[in-house]
Amino acid sequence: MKSLLFVPADSERKLAKAEGIAAGRLTIDLEDAVLPDRKPVGRQMVAEYVRGYRGPSELWVRVNDLESGEILKDLVALAGLPIAGIMLPKIRGPEDLTRVSHYLDLLDAQREADTPLGILAVCTETPAAVLRMGELLHRPHPRLRGMLWGAEDLSAALGAGSPRHADGAWRDTYVYARAQCLLACHALEIEAIDTVYVDFRDAEGCRTNCQQARHDGFTGKVAIHPDQVAIINDAFTPSDDEVAHARRVIAAFAGGAGAVALDGKMIDIPHLKSARNTLRSAGLEGA
Repeated sequence: MKSLLFVPADSERKLAKAEGIAAGRLTIDLEDAVLPDRKPVGRQMVAEYVRGYRGPSELWVRVNDLESGEILKDLVALAGLPIAGIMLPKIRGPEDLTRVSHYLDLLDAQREADTPLGILAVCTETPAAVLRMGELLHRPHPRLRGMLWGAEDLSAALGAGSPRHADGAWRDTYVYARAQCLLACHALEIEAIDTVYVDFRDAEGCRTNCQQARHDGFTGKVAIHPDQVAIINDAFTPSDDEVAHARRVIAAFAGGAGAVALDGKMIDIPHLKSARNTLRSAGLEGA
């Protein structure tokens, strides 16, 4: 899944518009996008929207965090709905994933679905989560499909200013959090989802930012605006030239050697793995 678009749960207009947008994941937001006194309305609107949804995206719901006192109300409202899973914000450590997984066991018992509900975790919103990222590797998390990182909540938790320099580059603390998320995702063999590009009017800046994230190893990105979805989908899809080069790399290893020459350069097994990843990302895994 290359793109993930957030939609406020209590906005009828934005929910209706989102149905025609080809995001990989459409995440209906019950957390930050909905004011406290609107959350009951948001839960009701989520249930109605999901039951009537006919769009192309996989449906997820961002619930409220464990400390909010709202998450159980959210999950009760989601019981029996045909969603792929929930996004869990502000985790502090692996115990949060385990606890919510037990909650989802109850929801799965009420669903007629072969695939268990999944979890996407926002893993950098608390200082504890960033410092304890490696602990996620010490116990199984079968529901965990991917993780994403963000800077604004962490900045607020630190009592800090803007997480970005004047030129838009991340300050050191957030570079560290981003790297922790990326490494943990690949260690866990789950999707690594990059945070938003905030200037939704800057299409070329968004494209460049997506290409940099893909180059770093992220597998997808959050869209802050519907106009960013197509840009993200395109940027995280290998180009025809990349696919052609990957095929040439794979063909070069057909003789069984562990290191071969291609275009005047020596390449070895990591290059072969990278070529296979390129085809997989292009949807050509079996080619």
